[in-house]
Amino acid sequence: MNVTTGHKPVLIKEVLLYLDPQPGKIYVDVTLGGGGHTRAILLKEQECKVIGLDWDKKVIDSTALALQEEFPDRFFPIYGNFAKIYELLNRNGFKKVDGILADFGTSQIQIKNTPGFSFSNDSFLDMRFSSGMYRLTAYKVVNFFKEQRLAEIFFEYGDESRGRKIARAIIERRKTKRIETTKELAALISDMTPGSYHKIHPATKVFQALRIFVNEELDNIKSFLTNSMNVLALDGRLVCISFHSLEDRLVKTFFKEKSNPNLNNIYFEMITKGACKASEEEIIRNRSARSARLRAGILRN
Repeated sequence: MNVTTGHKPVLIKEVLLYLDPQPGKIYVDVTLGGGGHTRAILLKEQECKVIGLDWDKKVIDSTALALQEEFPDRFFPIYGNFAKIYELLNRNGFKKVDGILADFGTSQIQIKNTPGFSFSNDSFLDMRFSSGMYRLTAYKVVNFFKEQRLAEIFFEYGDESRGRKIARAIIERRKTKRIETTKELAALISDMTPGSYHKIHPATKVFQALRIFVNEELDNIKSFLTNSMNVLALDGRLVCISFHSLEDRLVKTFFKEKSNPNLNNIYFEMITKGACKASEEEIIRNRSARSARLRAGILRN
């Protein structure tokens, strides 16, 4: 059974190398998504177990069910936000685990099926990974936030140099009509852009910024990284995959700060030199891998 249809997980070889699954050990994939990484771990080591977390209920109802059928005694799904990994694992009877994998990228399945994510699928400007966990939508941000705040969001979370200009255009459009769909927002931004100005779609950075802001992604990553130390057993491994500089900077800073022993003499030993990147061969097979960056460490005493 292939639960990863429509989604190609990145850096599989590197994940298995640095996570190093062992017999009898328990691992957590805190971003289950299409299930590709989890399935690779379970196939690599036939006697380990994997807990799969995801805050998207659709993932739990599809990917997780398929993995449970394939690995009935070795896979355990949990619905929830990885920022609360300590609370979620304890509530489900897991005190310590031997490895944690976090892939902060958005899967193609989520892009395709979550309202507001895709330029090609016109849909309501929602952008929430989990409607049950968050009330703020991209629609509310775009249509009710002030110009200054919009410009700050576009620059801070999307590195969009034209953020102020785009924010001003949104404010002008709102005077006559609210912006309700992905197509309307993308078209507004595209109309402001000269023909070949961008190598990517002109609205890419704005959509990224809105998604990160609406889902509080950076705050969630910070909380997750801090809480990971409370659930990892000694000699447990933390493997993180980032897809843009904001995420990677948080991971890099965390590992650097935690490389010095705390009051309990606990620290992370880095096992990657810098950030690992996808090979040219993988990038040819999967363009999504071109921006992936992997960092990993082992919890020591």
